[in-house]
Amino acid sequence: MSERLGSSDFAFVAEVGVRWSDMDAFGHINHARMVTLMEEARIAWLLSAGEAYAPLITSAMIVHVDIRYQAQLRHEDSPLRIGMWIKRFRSVDFTIGYEIRGAGRDPGSRPACVASTQMAVVDIEKHTLRRLSPDEKTYLSSWSRRLVTSG
Repeated sequence: MSERLGSSDFAFVAEVGVRWSDMDAFGHINHARMVTLMEEARIAWLLSAGEAYAPLITSAMIVHVDIRYQAQLRHEDSPLRIGMWIKRFRSVDFTIGYEIRGAGRDPGSRPACVASTQMAVVDIEKHTLRRLSPDEKTYLSSWSRRLVTSG
């Protein structure tokens, strides 16, 4: 298994362009469009896993989304840099963490948006939840941040 990510590292960083149609009447990215931009980044990451993890990729469905905005993002912040990692996984689901920054922002700066998506894995033919395989758990663990403990 590969070494875990440090507390400020990402498993995958996607650059996603902001379209004019992503903007709302106030000139910042619309909430529903932010979910779509996160989806574009997540798909790029999941597809980068390759054929070995196709069953995980094709059977994952979103069961919960959480977004916290800490600053405005506008069209001129394009492309967004969306850093992702696995926050946690359990027997039938996993949660992806996101930090979203505008173009040109330092990777160590405060993100404009922090978010997570909880993904359940399903048996597509039976239409029921399925358990993550040991290999899938190992894969997900390799994309987790190192736990940082204090004193």
